[in-house]
Amino acid sequence: MTWDLVESHVDLHGYLSFIPDVQYWLNANNTYRVIFIQDQASWFVITGRDFVVDAHNTGGIDGHGQTWWSYYSDNDIPREDGDGRPVSLTLFNVTRGTIRNFRIEAQPFWCNAVAESIDVLYDGMLCNATNTDPTYAGQNIVPNTDGIDTYRSNRVTMLNWDITCGDDCLAIKGNSTNVLARNVTCRGGNGIAFGSLGQYQQLSDIVDHVELEDVRMIRLDPEVQPNMGSGVYFKSWDGSVHGTPPAGGGGGSGFVSNVISRNFSLDQVTEPIHLYQTNGAQSGDLPSTLQFSNLSFIGWTGTAQQNTIVDLECSSAAPCPGMLFENVNIEPPNGESPVYTCVNVVSELGLPGCNTTVS
Repeated sequence: MTWDLVESHVDLHGYLSFIPDVQYWLNANNTYRVIFIQDQASWFVITGRDFVVDAHNTGGIDGHGQTWWSYYSDNDIPREDGDGRPVSLTLFNVTRGTIRNFRIEAQPFWCNAVAESIDVLYDGMLCNATNTDPTYAGQNIVPNTDGIDTYRSNRVTMLNWDITCGDDCLAIKGNSTNVLARNVTCRGGNGIAFGSLGQYQQLSDIVDHVELEDVRMIRLDPEVQPNMGSGVYFKSWDGSVHGTPPAGGGGGSGFVSNVISRNFSLDQVTEPIHLYQTNGAQSGDLPSTLQFSNLSFIGWTGTAQQNTIVDLECSSAAPCPGMLFENVNIEPPNGESPVYTCVNVVSELGLPGCNTTVS
């Protein structure tokens, strides 16, 4: 379904329900694909300019995700990017669009995506991917249920989000610039992700000026969702190419710079701050040339499940300058001493005793 809205205001009362006919939606002939990266399919696409869609906290999308999650798990079917699982709500080629007080229940795949857009505001978004099948209690059978993935978009603002998922709460992908996220609650999942970047050898991924503020990471009952991976993590493919997207790739260039994460509260996350550049790597691969720089972590509190609080493992081909830490007070388990690891970090402030090495 596509809405092309121009100078419009839509009040949505109630839920758009997408019938969970898995075999129908997995047939490529029945998919609608406007998102370039990883060839993802979409259910409900909004395009246009100067519009507001307000669901008043009483409406949105019912994705009937349990049918999907149990289908893949019951049949032991691997999940792959681009296999046709639909993004619930996609903003594509939008200029000055607003989504307000919108609810998405049981997204089978990504909850939201914004691509090829400029001046987008989300104010009030709930995404709830919660397994209710007792057969899989204690397992993460809801992978890839990201709250949102941003791609090739400028000036995206996300206010007042509440995300329950089994993957990335927010995923900032390539060529996302001037992004603001404020008052975000992440329940389970992997945390806020920057990546995967550098997947397309022929393309340059740029992420610049991103501000994350007032964010809460909450670990759920492990019988409901066992994952609570990070506060923020950054990842890129390495410098060699293995296969082709959507499943393979690597060797792409670009940079991530001017990222501020401020006022984070963590509840038993596994690894609070993590950066690695070896996604899809194999022994003997070339190092990534994509550079991370000027990343700031200010006012972080809470608890971790392991004593490695910060793990920055930058590429030897693109060492990381400008890593700044202020008032980062994350408690390791059982009174253990915190560990801070910095590999190929050119300059860092605020982490006394960071174990800096060069590879």
